[in-house]
Amino acid sequence: MKSTKEILNNKYYANNYRLEKSFDEAYEQSDTFKKIVSSLKCSKEELMKYTSKLEDTCKQLDNCQNCKNILECKNELEGHICYPEENQGHIIFNYIPCKYKKALDKKNAYLKNVYVYDMPRQIKEASMKNIYTDDPNRFEVIKKIKKILDTYDSKKSGKGLYLTGNFGCGKTYLLAAMLNELAKRGHKIAIIYYPEFLRSLKSNFNVEEEYNNLFNYIKTVDLLLLDDIGAENTTAWARDEILGTILQYRMEEGLMTFFTSNLTISELEEHLSNSTKGVDKLKARRIVERIKQLSEEIIMISDNKRK
Repeated sequence: MKSTKEILNNKYYANNYRLEKSFDEAYEQSDTFKKIVSSLKCSKEELMKYTSKLEDTCKQLDNCQNCKNILECKNELEGHICYPEENQGHIIFNYIPCKYKKALDKKNAYLKNVYVYDMPRQIKEASMKNIYTDDPNRFEVIKKIKKILDTYDSKKSGKGLYLTGNFGCGKTYLLAAMLNELAKRGHKIAIIYYPEFLRSLKSNFNVEEEYNNLFNYIKTVDLLLLDDIGAENTTAWARDEILGTILQYRMEEGLMTFFTSNLTISELEEHLSNSTKGVDKLKARRIVERIKQLSEEIIMISDNKRK
């Protein structure tokens, strides 16, 4: 009868034989496998432990050779290859991005500078190269935007724009495209759908840290777009404590601020004067004076692109 030691030895040799056989077969059958293991300064015994994972790497490399873009990726982790490296005689596997993933990451690196609140995807991805330039009614706005793009890097201050006009004429897209371009240059931007932003602040009023973080970021960000101002229900709190505080701080610090609205500034003043607590023309006027200090009003009447 065999001793326990003999049985264990037999199991070890049998298992080692199977590992070595699998490794040798993979080595002989695949040039890619051979190239990978030849680059690793490890013992054969160490390499044999990872035959299956090394074969997976070969399959992923084969997938990459036939791939034309990241949307076609067939690998386990999209845009990555699980690739082996030698570390003090042992093998470790790391996920390495492919050329398409690297290009995508480079293209989207600017997003770390972008804060968007409750805005559609097309606004998040708005680009200057995609703006409509076939409507003369848009020329004045495009000219102003180009001037800001040409001068902001050196000035980092100045008047923004209060862009008003008909529904669906592309007000928000134009300003978002400009701000996204500035984000690509390293400037922090925020694009806020203003009515929903107010609702969110109100709902988080009792969560002090979350409330303060959101409010303070919007107040202090390099470039701010308040979208659809005037569409919110006017309350004294929203007008005086929120909008008034944001505008006052940005005015004092010279932070560029932009607005879109379906209301002209004079119409916005009327809207802001009628709160749930009654009519207060003086406080509405104070808000409007800050808006005028921060921005230049432009009325743009153009084709409705949402039809």
